[in-house]
Amino acid sequence: MKNFFALGMILAVSSAVTAGETVKSGPQTGDSLGAFYVTKCAGAETDGVAEGKNLCYRCRNGAKPQVVIFTRSTDKRIVELVQQIDKAIAKNKDSKLTAFVNVLGEDKDDLSDAAKTLAKTSKATNVPFVVPNEFENGPDNYGISPKAEVTIILASRLGVKANIAVSDVNDLKTAAVLADLKKIL
Repeated sequence: MKNFFALGMILAVSSAVTAGETVKSGPQTGDSLGAFYVTKCAGAETDGVAEGKNLCYRCRNGAKPQVVIFTRSTDKRIVELVQQIDKAIAKNKDSKLTAFVNVLGEDKDDLSDAAKTLAKTSKATNVPFVVPNEFENGPDNYGISPKAEVTIILASRLGVKANIAVSDVNDLKTAAVLADLKKIL
């Protein structure tokens, strides 16, 4: 009976995770936003950073309000999110809102191609698309969960003001992310 109960609990937990739910991933509200290096692949053609350059976008953005997106997906929901963030950047020029999208996965060359495709598909003009040097799960000092398909960090003055992470991109609520922007503007 104990084995049956244990098996049932394992199935329940694995079903909850695979069904898509909020997961703890990345720096949480109140944490500092640490530095990490990325390679720019595409997007934000007027930001003064050439494609192929390795840099710390978090450092470059400094204390400005910023949206840091880590994604393992290039799904239409990510495209929609990026398009809305791009519009928010244009609308909030006075607050100097910034953002960058980090594409995560197993093969750096494939990720670079995926970042370029995501940039082209989204048609975002203010958002750079990058691959972190630590590309499988993002920077070690961020603690991005391997179970998180998407992790979004909203920060201002280098402090995390909001964190949204989901295990399934279908659970991503763009409207909720946009509502949280007020926390950093």
